Amino acid sequence: MHKWKTATTAAMAVLAGVLMAGAHPAAGIARAGTGGHGSPESGPERFERQKPAWHRCRNGSADAVGGQLDDAGARCAEITVPLDYNRPDGRTIKVALARLPATDPQRRRGALLYNPGGPGVPAMPFILKLGQAAPEVAARYDLIGMDPRFVGRSTPLNCGWPVSAVGSAGPDRRSFQRTATLAEDLASRCAVHRDMLPHASTRNTARDMDVVRAVLGEPRLSYLGSSYGTYLGAVYLQLFPGHADRVVLDSALDPHLYGPDLTRTAGPAVAAALERWAAWAAHRHGRYRLGSSPAEVLATVNRISRAADRHPLRVGGHRVDSRVLPMLLWNVTAGDDTESYAAFAADVRVLHDAARGMKVTPTPILDEVIPGLDAPDADGYVSAQTAIQCADRAVSRDPEVYYRDIRAHRADEPLFGPLTRNLTPCSFWPVGPAEPPTRIGNDVPVLMVGAAGDPAATYTGQIAMHRALTGSRLVTLRGAFRHTVYAGLFSRRNTCIDKVVDRYLLNGVLPARDTVCS
Repeated sequence: MHKWKTATTAAMAVLAGVLMAGAHPAAGIARAGTGGHGSPESGPERFERQKPAWHRCRNGSADAVGGQLDDAGARCAEITVPLDYNRPDGRTIKVALARLPATDPQRRRGALLYNPGGPGVPAMPFILKLGQAAPEVAARYDLIGMDPRFVGRSTPLNCGWPVSAVGSAGPDRRSFQRTATLAEDLASRCAVHRDMLPHASTRNTARDMDVVRAVLGEPRLSYLGSSYGTYLGAVYLQLFPGHADRVVLDSALDPHLYGPDLTRTAGPAVAAALERWAAWAAHRHGRYRLGSSPAEVLATVNRISRAADRHPLRVGGHRVDSRVLPMLLWNVTAGDDTESYAAFAADVRVLHDAARGMKVTPTPILDEVIPGLDAPDADGYVSAQTAIQCADRAVSRDPEVYYRDIRAHRADEPLFGPLTRNLTPCSFWPVGPAEPPTRIGNDVPVLMVGAAGDPAATYTGQIAMHRALTGSRLVTLRGAFRHTVYAGLFSRRNTCIDKVVDRYLLNGVLPARDTVCS
């Protein structure tokens, strides 16, 4: 995949969240040193004694991802887990996983499960990317990709949504009401799955991870999580601290805020990333003609926004209104390298010309992204993501709460506030969470890495996770405005960060104290 498009995919995975408790495990979870309830054959222990039937990953001739996994030597399996861990003798579901064996089996030290983020992102294909990006790690570990429950190949949950994004609340009460009506309609379409929705939580995915650990025969599991994957990793540490080996959290989310409203506080960080890009574009005014100073470039962006507030912009055969434009501008978070900045500048140039009433031809990126925002959620990606967030934390069901919040921040967050602070389908969700949010707080050793200017996993959120995980060490990439920092998986790589992570995963050496990379 093209580098900028890869970064855009990561940025949109975080954005999809806009579009739309106790530290002890729940009763019945079998753990080292504790007992489950019921007999050994009927309790939760029976899931841990499964024997996986490994097979080829490709499902038919059209399954390109499965074919790539097969070609790389991976094997796939399906593991049975309880729908509700409090009722292990009840309904079960399937969780799919892929295993890429360590390339140096004589030096193998265990299994490393990788979650690339989301939520709602199938993880199985990404072990190939990780293996290519970090060959030394792939030599020492079996790389495990587990599609989280209801995602990808793991008992998919698809609500049949006609669009993939709720989008921005727009400039006024009428535009806000349109998004509220859309969010309510999307939520109602998930009611058919109301028996599964309460159990889509990250807590249950973490429990599934531990079943996978046991089925693989691993006494402890190493883990790499990016973005949402950091929250999943933190929940796993909280529920199964004795089962964690070497854990790396890349670009951590605030564990106290994670849920449907996580992006509510992201507006200022995205605005800072936009300012950084504006300074870059101002130095290239001769090429992009967006302004010769950062202030002039930002004024150009604001003019585009005001024009979209008045009437939809015509971009080729597409229409870009106030609901859609902030989602396009969010793509400034795709990366802080020259290639990403240049692609975003080309998009803004087209949008600026369209705002002036000129006939324009969309860039290839705009031609792909704009229709995608209004396209049906065909594979159920966004509805599954929303189900996970709704199951993790309850939110206000009063639309007025969101409208008042948007109004209160129109002056200081004019571009992104109506997007990040807008309501989601969770405000109209058919069912509430089955459990309270997980309270993160433990001293398990963890390595955390992240960029100080991360527009998606804000640095204040990273610090909140660091403080909750008192055994963690934080390595901060200063001067960077990118989301995820390890191994160039979703943004350009940094040698300093890579050395710290590889040293920990390969040799078990945590930094003696928090430190920085430049």
